[in-house]
Amino acid sequence: MAAEALAPTAVVETAKRFLASFLRPTRILVAVSGGSDSKGLLLALNEAIEAAEPKRFSLAACTVDHALRPESAEEARGVAAFCASIDVPHLIMHWDGAKPTTGIQAAAREARYRLLADAAERFEAGCIVTGHTSDDQRETILMRMQRAQGPGASGMASATLYDRRVWVLRPFLSLDRASIRALLATRGVTWFDDPSNANPTFERARVRTELAQSPRAEEGAWDAGARARSSARAAGFLTRQVRVHAGLVVEIPLALANHRDDVDWQRALLALVAVVGGRAHIPAADTVKRVAVFLQEATPGRMTAGRCVFDLRASGLYLYREARGLATLTLAGGKTRTWDGRFHVHNGASTPISVAAEGGGGPQQQRLIAAGLPPGVAGRASLSAPKVLSGNGESVASVTIEPRIGLYDTFLPGFDRIMADRIAGLFGREPYPPPPVHDLLTEMER
Repeated sequence: MAAEALAPTAVVETAKRFLASFLRPTRILVAVSGGSDSKGLLLALNEAIEAAEPKRFSLAACTVDHALRPESAEEARGVAAFCASIDVPHLIMHWDGAKPTTGIQAAAREARYRLLADAAERFEAGCIVTGHTSDDQRETILMRMQRAQGPGASGMASATLYDRRVWVLRPFLSLDRASIRALLATRGVTWFDDPSNANPTFERARVRTELAQSPRAEEGAWDAGARARSSARAAGFLTRQVRVHAGLVVEIPLALANHRDDVDWQRALLALVAVVGGRAHIPAADTVKRVAVFLQEATPGRMTAGRCVFDLRASGLYLYREARGLATLTLAGGKTRTWDGRFHVHNGASTPISVAAEGGGGPQQQRLIAAGLPPGVAGRASLSAPKVLSGNGESVASVTIEPRIGLYDTFLPGFDRIMADRIAGLFGREPYPPPPVHDLLTEMER
């Protein structure tokens, strides 16, 4: 039988295997843009459920209308009509308000996942699924290679936790787009192509063209299992050696700080730097090189990278936020916001509060000294500690402050969950919720 004839069967069988990986019955929210990948995903899951799992699963669908093109509203209505034809409830979510003039694709992505998560809550869905394919994976890997990211650059995860709220699953990462389109063709289902996918203004479109012209541009298979094992080893370093004080200072033994040639330790260290600096990404490659040189010289002193101070002493390496760029946050009663990228702050009072840097000589400095930290470290670290003030300048108690793990709190790849849980624990946070399916880490933890 020709490969073209086998393709539709392979797509539906992949959907069946995906359903078999769930730990319990659930409703699945399918993100459907109207393109071939997402329409094929919805159709394959619907057929797989009808064939084998009608009592365990149900589907809902959501289309996000970004309102970036005149045709988008009509396309969303077309998806709604298609969903109605196969009896799948559907919701259109709108990205309202002014759109940024730069970074539009990143902003659209953030809005899309936020709106999908809201839709999942409305449908009481246990997860969101997207139609990313092996073609998307190859593009992602090449983009990350070209950006010269630090150690541990990866492809997309088959499961990603969004905003600590809902897991986003990608069941078709092993399938190519041609197979999915073959399924749609056999079912007589049409789709539309977003013109931005061919717009060279956008990075992914340029990479897609590069791969089409030179299929070997992205060399080497992305091994999610190897990444999960690396994360588990990094978590071991964190568990055995690292201490965190008041969510402000990371203390690392000198012997471990000099363990610079181990890629897994490098990943653990850079993750800590991102958290301490209140960043959502690890430092860039040139910053990583500067840090490596500083640690290799092993001379006591300080350097700053990624908004984080590296304070190297005979007693160990200490990481803390540098005392600059610390803006004041005003927070209305009952609201929650993030201060400095490092702390989630909830105002339990009915009146506004302000959150600012504590400065020197405050209570946090005394607590850090009492914890055994060198006075110089305690003094400098406390300069960037959060301090809560009421409108008249008095401290208030009806406020909760929780460390934020910027590297993982918005998007946590499933293969990094063990390391993320260790970091969350070091900063006094609860573990992240596990995915609703058997994954690599589920098997590793058995």
